[in-house]
Amino acid sequence: MLFELRSDLNVIKKGGLLKKATSWINDFDAWFIEFLNGYSLTILRISLAVIFIWFGVLKIFGDSPANDLITKTIYWFNPDVFIPILGAWETAIGLCLIVPFLNRAGLFLLALQMPGTFLPLILLPEVCFQSIPYNLTLEGQYIIKNLVLIGAAMAVGGRLTPRKIENVSTPTN
Repeated sequence: MLFELRSDLNVIKKGGLLKKATSWINDFDAWFIEFLNGYSLTILRISLAVIFIWFGVLKIFGDSPANDLITKTIYWFNPDVFIPILGAWETAIGLCLIVPFLNRAGLFLLALQMPGTFLPLILLPEVCFQSIPYNLTLEGQYIIKNLVLIGAAMAVGGRLTPRKIENVSTPTN
């Protein structure tokens, strides 16, 4: 114990404390970056899945806080039919994102669904903005956060392995 203390004091006296701290910071930084490289994409994909399943299930059971906004936006459809279908769609997106070989299908469904989430900004600006175009209401913030979901989906999709479909020759007569 005493030897360790003397050893540490010698390190401090020789300017080694800064070297030791720098070495520790560099080691931690390398470990952290390696951790992020190894797990961040999976965590991002599962996070997206949880959000879509959660929001979707709430819509299926009629408990989504967004139901009123959806009803006012998509007024030409019966909300008792449309909202549960939208909920099932969102739940399907989430389930596809959980199962790796279904990720493409989930991202495709997400790409079809996302433009509709921005419709209230155009059709119901009085609901989305306190003053146009900068001061968002809570509903407006709820909609704008979809930009993060789109970016996350792009990150997940950008890391998929491209498929190579071979040309199939047709028989000649």
